[in-house]
Formats: sequence, C-alpha cells, structure tokens
Amino acid sequence: MSFPSQAMVFAAGFGTRMGALTANRPKPLLEVKGISLLQRAIDQLRRAGVTRIVVNTHYHADQVEAAVGDDVTLSYEPEILETGGGLQAALRHFDPGPVLTANPDALWAPGADAWGTLSKAWDPARADACLLLVPRSRAQGSVSAGDFFLEPDGQLTRRGAQDHAPFIYSGLQVLNPAMLTQMERGPFSLNVLWNRFAMDGRLSGTVLDADWVDVGRPEGLELANRMMDDADV
Repeated sequence: MSFPSQAMVFAAGFGTRMGALTANRPKPLLEVKGISLLQRAIDQLRRAGVTRIVVNTHYHADQVEAAVGDDVTLSYEPEILETGGGLQAALRHFDPGPVLTANPDALWAPGADAWGTLSKAWDPARADACLLLVPRSRAQGSVSAGDFFLEPDGQLTRRGAQDHAPFIYSGLQVLNPAMLTQMERGPFSLNVLWNRFAMDGRLSGTVLDADWVDVGRPEGLELANRMMDDADV
C-alpha cells in the first residue's frame, strides 16, 4: 500500500495561549532555531515525499501567504473552522483518498523517525485513521492527562472517565476524509471523526517513543529550542 503524498497543515488559529507573542503574527510563524514552525512542518512533509501541501489560513492570513512558496496551496477560512471544518473546506484541493494532517506546533526530537513509524502502521483496510502517538512521559510542554489507550491489536480507545492515559496525540496522522463529505459544513473538530471511527473499531495508532514538545505556550518555545540545540533541522 502507498503512503499518502498529500497533506494538510493547520495554520488558521489565533494562538491565544502564546500571549503577546501572537498579538501581531500567527503562531505557525513563530521560530525555533531560526526556522518557523510552519516552515519546519512543510520541510518535513517534503522530505517524507509529500508532493501536495495545503495550508489553511485565517488569523494574519497575509503573513502566512507571504511565508509559503508557490508550491503550497492556501485554503483561506473567513471564519475559524477548527480542524475538521478546515479539512472539509480544503477537500477540493486534494485527490480522493487518504490525507496526512500535521499540527505545526508539535515538534519531535531530531532523528526520530515519525514518518517511517506512521507509514508502517497505516493500513486502510483496518482503519480510517492512524494517529502517531507519543508517551505522556516524553511529552514536554504538555499539560494533558493523556488522550488514548493503545490496544494490543493497534486500535485506540479514548481516556474517557479515566484520570490518565499513557499516550498523547503527536499532531501527525493519516486519515480517510470521505466521511467529511457527509457532514454539515461549518466549524468542528476532527475529534468528531475520531469518535466515529473508534466506535466502528477503525481508529488505530502507533507510538513514536521519542521526546516531543507541544509549542502551545511560551515556555514550549524554550523547550523546543533546547531540544533542537544540537541538530541542524
């Protein structure tokens, strides 16, 4: 089976948790070791063999547009559509079939084989989405109590009412977006799809056992710079 060569990068949000850092620029254009979060995501996708990249925009869309090359397609949102609504609105830019999605504010340690790990686990015959996870113990900058339990057969279950779960969503996944065409247009999270896939036993995951940083708050930038100190990436 072939790994998707098309991807969506989410870059439309306000980044309010970053405070003054995002007062005049979008969070994806904040830099780690001199390279913006957005450019890092695009570069990593290119290295993974992705040939079609779509970036959604809203907040300071003009800055995002100026920052990307002509080989990147922009999907402007007049209103924030969240991850599910944003991907739904961008489907016209993709060929039918699976799509990678990436959150640019989630970084893993240099040398971690995120793409290889995800591609080996992706099996469209068994799942409609495969999420790359990181152990909660290796997630820096995150205040999450964990998102998922990973079953022996590779299927995911939600933390639900449990106090903790061992794994956090890393911000990278591959999914079949066909169900989005059946949903009402407007803002909604991809969590809606994940919940439906999980109920059908078609939400799978795989673990990247590496350090990972959530650049969701100002301290996350310091953690990410520290993690990247010894690598030219």
